[in-house]
Amino acid sequence: MRCAEKNMVRAERRRGAPVLAWVMALVLAMGMALCRPLPAAASPAALTVLSWGGAYERAQQRALFEPFTETTGIPVNVARYNGGLAALRRAVAEQDVPWDLIDMTRSEAMAACAEGLLEPLSSSLVAPAPDGTPPDEDFLPGAFGRCAITHSVFATVVAYRRDAFPGRRPTSIADLFDQRRFPGPRALQDTPAVNLEWALLAYGVPREELYRLLSTRRGLNLALKRLAGLEDLRWWQAGDTPSRLLAEGEVVMASGYNGRFFDAMVNRGLPIEILWDGQVQEHETWVIPRHAPHPEAARRFLRFATTTERQAELARYIPYGPSRQSAARQVSTHHDTGIDMRLHIPTHPLNAERAVTRDDDWYARTQERVGEYFHEYFR
Repeated sequence: MRCAEKNMVRAERRRGAPVLAWVMALVLAMGMALCRPLPAAASPAALTVLSWGGAYERAQQRALFEPFTETTGIPVNVARYNGGLAALRRAVAEQDVPWDLIDMTRSEAMAACAEGLLEPLSSSLVAPAPDGTPPDEDFLPGAFGRCAITHSVFATVVAYRRDAFPGRRPTSIADLFDQRRFPGPRALQDTPAVNLEWALLAYGVPREELYRLLSTRRGLNLALKRLAGLEDLRWWQAGDTPSRLLAEGEVVMASGYNGRFFDAMVNRGLPIEILWDGQVQEHETWVIPRHAPHPEAARRFLRFATTTERQAELARYIPYGPSRQSAARQVSTHHDTGIDMRLHIPTHPLNAERAVTRDDDWYARTQERVGEYFHEYFR
C-alpha cells in the first residue's frame, strides 16, 4: 500500500504541473499589464468661437475664454470675421460648419434665425442671478431671441483727434458732416447701418422718426445724399481700422466701436475723444449655428459666459454694457489701469442722453435690400 500511495502522489504531481505553470504564467502576465502605463484620457475637443478680433477678442480671452478652459478643461479656439452672413449661409448649406458659437449682432442674428441658419435657444440655458433672480427678470428687455441671447450692449460712435481741433471741439453728430468748421478726412463703416441714422440726425430728424423716414425712398435718398456730400471719405470694414487711421493721421474723425476707441485711448495713449451724441446702441449676442460640431459644449460655454460674474468681469476689460442688471451693478474699474469703467459704458446716463437704439427688427427685414441700394449708390 505504501508503494501504491507513493505512485499516486507522483501521478498527482505530474498532472498538477501544467496547471501550476498556467497559473504562474497568468499571474506574470497580469503583473506585466499592471506595470504598463495606463492610456491617457482623451482630451476634450476644442470649442471654436467666431468673434471680432482686436481689443474685443483680447478682453474675451481674459474674461471668458481662459477662465472657461480653466474651469472645464475645454480649449477655446477663436476665428475672426467682420460680421455678415454670407460665410454662415455657405457653411450651413454644405453642412460643413467650422464654428461652435458665433458672436453676432442682434439684427444679423434675427435675420440668420429667420433663414434657418441657427439653433433655437432658450432662456433656461442661462443661470439665475446670484440672488436667485430668474434670467427673464435679470436680463434687458429683448435679450432673449428665438436663436440668440444678448450678452452685451455696445455703441457705434464718432471719435476725433484732439489735436485736429485745438480750439472749438465737435459736440454734435451734425459736426461729423460740417467740414467747414471741422475740416479734414473722415472714415465711416462700409455699411448703411448707423450712417443712415446719423445723416438724418444731422438734418434735425427726431430720433423717434428715423426708421419711419428710412422706410421711404425719399428718406433713404435724403440720408445717402448727406453722406455723399462728405469730402475725402474713407470706408472701413475691420473693427481695428478706425483707430489705426486716426493714429496715423489719415483721418481726423472716424466712426467705430466705443470699446475699440477706449482701448486706443487708455492702452495706447492715442489723443482722441469720443463724441457720444448720436451714439447708436446695439445688442451683441451669442448664437449656435446649425450643424455646429460641438453644440452641447457650446451651450455649456454660453451658460458660463452669461453669468453675472463673467459679464461684470468682461466690462472690466472693455466698456460694453452687460445685458444683466445684476452684472451692471457690479461694473467697477478697469482691470489694468483702475479707470472707472462705468463712465465709459454706452448705457451710462451721461453717455446715453441722446443715444439711438438701433431698430434690429427694421434691419433684419431690410438689410439685404437697403444694403444693395447703399452699395450701388456709392459705386
